[in-house]
This record gives sequence, C-alpha cells and structure tokens, in this order.
Amino acid sequence: MPSELTLNKKKEYVSQLREKVENSVAGVVVSYQGISVADDTSLRKELREAGIDYKVVKNTMLRFAVEGTAFADLSNVLEGSTALAVSNEDPIAAAKILAKYADKIESFELKAGYLDGKVLDAAGIAEIAKLPGKQELLSMLCSALSGNIRGLAVAINAIAEKQGDEAVSA
Repeated sequence: MPSELTLNKKKEYVSQLREKVENSVAGVVVSYQGISVADDTSLRKELREAGIDYKVVKNTMLRFAVEGTAFADLSNVLEGSTALAVSNEDPIAAAKILAKYADKIESFELKAGYLDGKVLDAAGIAEIAKLPGKQELLSMLCSALSGNIRGLAVAINAIAEKQGDEAVSA
C-alpha cells in the first residue's frame, strides 16, 4: 500500500493533469513506442516551438484525470506507451505535427484526441491534421484581401479617370 505522501502526490498530479486537459483547446494521445531518440528530440522541439505541452503519461493517471469529464472516452485507448500533447491556443497544431511523425514512423501512432470538448478517434485526429493551420489560413486571407483591394483600387481609378474625362469635355 502506498504511503499517504505518495498517494497525495499522485492525487495532485491527477488534478493538474485534469486541469491541463480541461483548460486546453485540443489534445492528442499517441503511442510513442519505437521512436528513436533523434526523432523524439526533433518531435519535442517542434511541439515546444508550436506552444504545445507534450509529456509521457501513465495510463492510470490519465484515466483518473479524464474520469467524469467530457473526455472520459479517452480511457478506451489508454494502453501501452502513451504520451499526451496539449495545446492551449492552436486547435490543430498538435494533430498536424504528430500526424506527420505517425506517417514517418511506423510504430508511432495516433490513438485519439479531443477538440472543442469532443473526443475524436485516431481517424478524426488524422482528418484534423489535414486542415490548413493558422498561418496557412492567415496567408490565404491576406492573398484574398490583397487581390480584392487591388481590384478595388483599379475600379476606383477607372471611375476617377472617367469622371475626370467627363469634366474636361463639359
């Protein structure tokens, strides 16, 4: 039987893990088995740069953390090696990065995840990963706006020239 101190530490860890999951916009659960040290280092760096918190977690602790929450269905995939990537800002960044590694490394796999308070299976996370990211969407928006603004400027210029020609001939 664990000591009271050990039990209290585990309860505190579960509480912090629950808070992290509940306060995030999205999360992805993966099986990291078979990833090389070099790939793991690269993955962690990429996730960190994207503002994503990535940690290896014990299945039992994560199961307790999601118990009784909207994320309880994550318990269905908690076996084997498990890591959790949590994003507080970008809802698809973790899915994009982890899906890229899952495609590259055969033994590294997406297990499940969540977005907008809903649990998604591995296929759902893979679909989310295909969506354009925040930077890609901003780039698309800027391109569209730039084209529209240029068209508007040409139209205004044409109107001004036409009105100028009419004023001269009158």
